Amino acid sequence: MTEYHDTEWGRPSHDDRYLFEMLVLEGAQAGLSWSTVLNKRENYRRAMDGFDFERIASYGQAETDRLLADPGIVRNRLKVASVVRNARAFQRVREEFGSFDSYLWGRVEGTPVVSHWTVSEEVPVTTDLSDRLSKDLKKRGFNFVGSTIINSYLQATGVFDDHLVGCPAKRT
Repeated sequence: MTEYHDTEWGRPSHDDRYLFEMLVLEGAQAGLSWSTVLNKRENYRRAMDGFDFERIASYGQAETDRLLADPGIVRNRLKVASVVRNARAFQRVREEFGSFDSYLWGRVEGTPVVSHWTVSEEVPVTTDLSDRLSKDLKKRGFNFVGSTIINSYLQATGVFDDHLVGCPAKRT
């Protein structure tokens, strides 16, 4: 967890495959701890073709059944189905905006939203942006994208810099 926090969490990412990976993992976390999902990350990469959203979008029943039988990932039927559904929706967003990166980062004009929280209790679990983005993603056909999940996603992908003031990983 420390290495993930210090080297990855909150770092701005503009790579569509990584943005999809984090969307899948954040959705898988619903009702679970982040450490549980993070510990299964390599299993997800193996089972889901390295988070290749184009390949995942073409998954049919055989691939879904294979995933549901894989003990290395969270085998919740709704979460597994959402990965395929989200891959298809992800592709549609890319077609419309040129990239998911453009869609996502366009919401903050390409610049991370920097907070100045001093204690973790100050960090909100949802924000106006996570509310709006969640609503829009749902309209576009995404699942497991509630405001709390999306807020975590925005933090993880660096759209929000929510490292606490004084944290060595805070970059701004």
